[in-house]
Amino acid sequence: MSGWETVIGLEVHCELRTETKLFCGCRNSFGQDPNTNICPVCLGLPGALPVLNRAAVEYAIRIGTALHSTTQASMFHRKNYFYPDMPKDFQISQYDVPINAGGWLSLPGGRRIGIERAHLEEDTGKTTHVGGGGRIHEATRSLVDYNRAGVPLVEIVSAPDMRSSEEARAYVDELRSILVATGASDGKMEEGSLRVDANVSVRPQGAVAFGTRCEIKNMNSLRSLGRAIEYEAARQVQVIEAGATVTQETRHWDEGAGRTGSMRSKEEAYDYRYFPEPDLVPVEPSSAWIAEVKAGLPPMPASRRARIGEMAGLPADSEAVVTVVRLGLDDLVEAVAAAGAAGDPGAGSSGVVGGDDRARVVAVAVKRVANEVAADLEGASRLDRPAFARLVGMEASGKLTSAQARTVLRSMLDSGGDPGAIAAGLGFEAMDTGDLEGIVDAVLAAHPDEWARLRGGEEKLTGFFIGHIKQVSEGKADLKAASSILRQRR
Repeated sequence: MSGWETVIGLEVHCELRTETKLFCGCRNSFGQDPNTNICPVCLGLPGALPVLNRAAVEYAIRIGTALHSTTQASMFHRKNYFYPDMPKDFQISQYDVPINAGGWLSLPGGRRIGIERAHLEEDTGKTTHVGGGGRIHEATRSLVDYNRAGVPLVEIVSAPDMRSSEEARAYVDELRSILVATGASDGKMEEGSLRVDANVSVRPQGAVAFGTRCEIKNMNSLRSLGRAIEYEAARQVQVIEAGATVTQETRHWDEGAGRTGSMRSKEEAYDYRYFPEPDLVPVEPSSAWIAEVKAGLPPMPASRRARIGEMAGLPADSEAVVTVVRLGLDDLVEAVAAAGAAGDPGAGSSGVVGGDDRARVVAVAVKRVANEVAADLEGASRLDRPAFARLVGMEASGKLTSAQARTVLRSMLDSGGDPGAIAAGLGFEAMDTGDLEGIVDAVLAAHPDEWARLRGGEEKLTGFFIGHIKQVSEGKADLKAASSILRQRR
């Protein structure tokens, strides 16, 4: 890819968490028996008329507000195409007058990605190709499930602002967090409630004009998205450097083969023969309704990262802070901050903890949540918040070493309990400073050559001594305190 730049725009289809479908009363539920959540409306039978779901409109307004879009009067169109999973042979969507126009979101590092539109539409059914490798040209037969037909969607179309697969993955990750925070979606890519199509093109470094784009479909994970973009960009460069021309088309991502393959020539708007949906009136949410929805939105991921970063004295875009917010585990960190502010005895304080001390305690909480708790989300749902705050306080005050705290936390995630009782049962207790100094001196005496080299500037030997101190103390030493003693001895 040397000398070439990748240009990426994404279309994210987000199923909404309504009780019923967009235009009928059929249940909106994943995993039901095939063709059980259907009726004359979502099957498009003659004489059936659609009725718009108010909750879907509210969710769309929430999404537009969270993405800094302009929510406006809009109208529905019929998008005509003949796929077996669209029983009406058209899809009710929005064309040139979407409910949300413009907008943007910021990635954790601060890079801003533009949003062109976020419009309402109905989902299609699902076709399963049986036999061969699961592709239509290999199948012996195809089965159609119409349960998903008519499920409400918001399609979010980004500007072509991304320049790498890493940025594309970060965009989808951030967008998914925003959608979940609004309550509009569960964000489950594995269940198809969040699906991504990528428009990819390449151009020489420094060029202004865009290249010919190809749309990639069938990516059901962030890993697949990254792999597909990287493959497609490299493929297009190969085509151009061989003297050929990239053809605008829709391509299928084959996860097993790790490559894209041609599906069909890329459709343009005129191929769909859009025209206004005659059975639905324009959607005109009032300014009062929009203001009410906006006022009811919870904090979005960016503001939550800023808050946790400020409390912990950490950069808002640090990996640990991003992980805490992405997994929705803010409340664990907030519990520690609240306990510290109240002078919780577990934090080793006889009064209100403030300033650098409080930040240090919260930073320990962020570290534990981003590592041990994030690795056991089922256990996290059972973890008692005040008990977790006491555990963090015990570690921050030196009553437990970091290794001991991790062991106690794993026990709490497995079966709950009080951290003090668990620590006592495991025989964990704080090592006296004098005892720790004695162990450090003994280790230094046992390794005089390495000690001389460390004093001479070989900093990598610090880890050598810390490892031996940990071994001699049987894991009971506070390794931060041990490092401090080493510095003093030097």
